[in-house]
Amino acid sequence: MSSRTGPLDHFHAVILAGGRGTRFWPQSRARRPKQFLNVLGPESLLQQTLARLGPIAPPERTWILTNQRLRKLVLDQLPGIPRRQVIAEPLQRNTAAAIALAARLLEQQDPDAVMGVFPSDHVIAKPATFQRVLRRGAKAALQGNLVTLGIKPRWPETGYGYIEFPADTPARSATPRPVVRFREKPRPAAARRYLKAGNYYWNSGMFLWQARTILRLIERFLPATADALSKLPPLGSRQFSASLRRHYPACDNISIDYGVLERTSDMVALPCPDFGWNDVGSWEAVYQLLPKDKRGNVLRSRTQVLSAGGNYVDSDKLVALVGVQDLIVVDTPDALLIARRQDSQQVADLVKALEAGGLTDLL
Repeated sequence: MSSRTGPLDHFHAVILAGGRGTRFWPQSRARRPKQFLNVLGPESLLQQTLARLGPIAPPERTWILTNQRLRKLVLDQLPGIPRRQVIAEPLQRNTAAAIALAARLLEQQDPDAVMGVFPSDHVIAKPATFQRVLRRGAKAALQGNLVTLGIKPRWPETGYGYIEFPADTPARSATPRPVVRFREKPRPAAARRYLKAGNYYWNSGMFLWQARTILRLIERFLPATADALSKLPPLGSRQFSASLRRHYPACDNISIDYGVLERTSDMVALPCPDFGWNDVGSWEAVYQLLPKDKRGNVLRSRTQVLSAGGNYVDSDKLVALVGVQDLIVVDTPDALLIARRQDSQQVADLVKALEAGGLTDLL
């Protein structure tokens, strides 16, 4: 690689778009999960993700990892992405296998490829700031670093993992800092302690590294995955799809965090300036992001309200609220969700109960 190469000349965006989005039931279903919904505007979360990455990763350097059921939906929503770059996993094998597959395909085409790995269902309110952060992260990745993006916590959140930085880490850093350790989702007391300490950041789940760097670590820590993917022919060959179906099930079913990142000392993280990040992890998160009436209601349908406040309502029919507070009401043709806003994370447990009960037509 020439010393004159810029940090984005070999940058590829890899968007993970195969999740189920169970916390957004009943709108999010297996055939049309959360990332394909227009929950925060006229575009889906997936389309918004592509739009903010566009200035630094053109379509020919953007890759979508999804599954067989959702590939057509991806192609419909993202017509500008080359079809061969929408890769359908034959079965779900968590993020380590998906990232390893993408890294292998990228290295075959560009030995100097830098991967940015992004969820398809997050919100970034300040895309210009976000793009500046990615440029710094890509520069660090070119030097052989594994880079993750740390988000300064705004409250003591118990639903996120945390990155522990050295105690002397500045609130903003132009260069990545070493990761002391990753912390799992904490209990409330620990989350309050992390917030007060100042050197704990939310783990955004966004990563940057060279394809060859992550492949080397996958060979070390997940040899079964590396071996399975080494048997694939080049992308574009007639045998690729059949070979992927045959060998992909042998990949480890584990996240990239557990499988690789928490086992290596090569991780660094950027303590990012505020770029308006939200993982939109529940209906409560959607409520917080949308405009409200004078009583704090988010009303996305015809609604009659009497002495009711703090509610989120989304329905195709008129909804009358009388004397109720802080509820989520989401109505679809075949299912109705009513929950307290504070319990919105438990919607995922509700979906598990439906699945256990054999109600697959509602999933």
